[in-house]
Amino acid sequence: MTAHSKTAADPAVSLFSKTQTQSMSLNRIMSERDAVSEAREAKTARLRELRLEKEADEMAAAAARPALPKRAGKR
Repeated sequence: MTAHSKTAADPAVSLFSKTQTQSMSLNRIMSERDAVSEAREAKTARLRELRLEKEADEMAAAAARPALPKRAGKR
């Protein structure tokens, strides 16, 4: 009887082990994907801040320049 129950348990253990391995692999893949996504979002936010800062500097510089008088055209 012991030999019979052991052979019946082997496929169950094997199937459980396979399922557990697949689950662990899926969790690792999802974790890596989340890390890549977070890194991309952080980089995007940093670049957006730099762009907005540059645009603000350009607008301030444009406002500080005196306006050129319009030239009268020939008639």
